[in-house]
Amino acid sequence: MMVTLSRPGRRSLLIGAAAAGVAVTTARMATAKPPGAAEGPWTVELFTSQGCSSCPPADAYLGLLAKRPDIVALSFHVDYWDYIGWKDSFATRATTDRQRAYARVLKQRYVYTPEMVVDGIGHDTGRERAGIERLLAEAQRRSPRRATPELSRSHSGALTVKLAAFPLDGTPADVALAIYDRRHSTPVDSGENRGRMLDNFNIVRRLEVLSRWDGAAASWTVEDAGLQPGLGAAVIVQRADHGPVIGCNKLEPMVSG
Repeated sequence: MMVTLSRPGRRSLLIGAAAAGVAVTTARMATAKPPGAAEGPWTVELFTSQGCSSCPPADAYLGLLAKRPDIVALSFHVDYWDYIGWKDSFATRATTDRQRAYARVLKQRYVYTPEMVVDGIGHDTGRERAGIERLLAEAQRRSPRRATPELSRSHSGALTVKLAAFPLDGTPADVALAIYDRRHSTPVDSGENRGRMLDNFNIVRRLEVLSRWDGAAASWTVEDAGLQPGLGAAVIVQRADHGPVIGCNKLEPMVSG
């Protein structure tokens, strides 16, 4: 099926429009890896805060993971540390709600930062990289066949997402679109990280569910994706209500000029 989406037809989870004030340039047609790729990719979602002194090493690690073609690495900034002296400008309550939903599904006693959720099946701080690699290996073992979406960007900036038919065995999946900033450096003048310059990578600025998917071949076109230079797109296909991820892909940001 082919569905063209405008904003009222989608279920918005967070974050509003991505960073404003970036000039739009003409985009060439760019297509991500097609469906059925055996080598992934796999998701790593980092829940972080600029107000948390334990987070910068995990932020740096996510920046390394973001360079890997087999990883869709996304940074979600939570708001529950804003009260301790520094308000994270990227943080939203909806991001915190996403982390709390994972905590419920993964049967955690509490939420914490930094936390990396790998493919929706497990979590770790990311301080010891071996822990994340173990979770990635477990994700590959659990889900060797992937519902990998195909992403393409038109000259007008619209984003098209295509999924081939995939056996869901009666359990639906959510198809979620994330628009992210590639990198930001922020000088912090108060709170636990006072005096530091913090680097954050693949910061999610907009996340919304395009559809609840029944596994039939489908296509969605997002006319207002807003993929300006420096902004990338990722699509996560996961069992409904924050279950395991069964497919994902990314469209890397364009560089202006």
